Amino acid sequence: MSSAPDLNLLLMLNAVLSEGSVAKAADRLHVTPSAVSNSLARLRVIMGDPLVTKKGRGIVPTPRALELAPRLAKSLRELHDVIQAGAFNAAITTRRFTIALSDIGQIVLLPRIAELFTKEMPQASLRAVGIDSLILLGGLASTEVDLVIGPDRGDTDIHSEPLFEQRAVLICRARHPALKSRTQTTSNVLRHVAIDMAPNQGLRNLAGSAYDQAGVSRNIAMIVPTFSAAAAVVATTDLVATVPESLYTTVGRALNLATLPLPIPPFMIATNMCWHTRTHSDATAAGFRDIVRRAVTSTQRLGAAANARKTAANGQRR
Repeated sequence: MSSAPDLNLLLMLNAVLSEGSVAKAADRLHVTPSAVSNSLARLRVIMGDPLVTKKGRGIVPTPRALELAPRLAKSLRELHDVIQAGAFNAAITTRRFTIALSDIGQIVLLPRIAELFTKEMPQASLRAVGIDSLILLGGLASTEVDLVIGPDRGDTDIHSEPLFEQRAVLICRARHPALKSRTQTTSNVLRHVAIDMAPNQGLRNLAGSAYDQAGVSRNIAMIVPTFSAAAAVVATTDLVATVPESLYTTVGRALNLATLPLPIPPFMIATNMCWHTRTHSDATAAGFRDIVRRAVTSTQRLGAAANARKTAANGQRR
């Protein structure tokens, strides 16, 4: 074999062998019979074999062509399937997806994401990792993580889509002394638990930024890596923590927590869905993002309805 044939020549040979006729192959490929004959002549030189010989109005494959025919047809089918994979079929994809989100996201958002994912992508698998693992795995720029739920980092090669916003609240234990004299929250008498999920990795500290912008200095007594750890510490000490409201609504009753007025102007915590540009045009990755988007929207809608019912019930008791 003097050189490798191009794909068009292989497509032509497959058509000739499957149709058993140069003329029929030409009709199938929408070319002239002479174009097919010229391509056959080139293939004979490349492969060092006649490939087919004339017999009446048809052709007879050589032993070499008969050997190639099933393998060539299979290879072309597989190539076609690879190209058509961009159409995306959620029901048959076997890809593994990795989503990174904070511990409170794992508690509040992940159950609904998993429910919708297993229903719509039954053959695929899902791995959830924390924000610290996201850093260790190389972030979104690596091939290890497909999606991050969290704040927008503003990187140029990262796509970001807003999902929802929630209030920041200052949590404390239910019998915290400051609940009797709420003026204490405006001073630095309160000692705070700060959350740092990945120390020295450049992640935005939304609570810390809000206090800095307000010109208020927190008296930080402890730093923990997760929101749930902060809530657990607050529940058993006189420390306080500034956290997303969803943490308080999820674990506040179980841990016997309460809230104090923020010592700074109220602020919102934005949650985004972020992915790398390398997966932006991938149809399967886009399908996964759609599942996450709908799952989060559903979770927020159910949460808003529950809060409305709770507010109405409290109003009736009064």
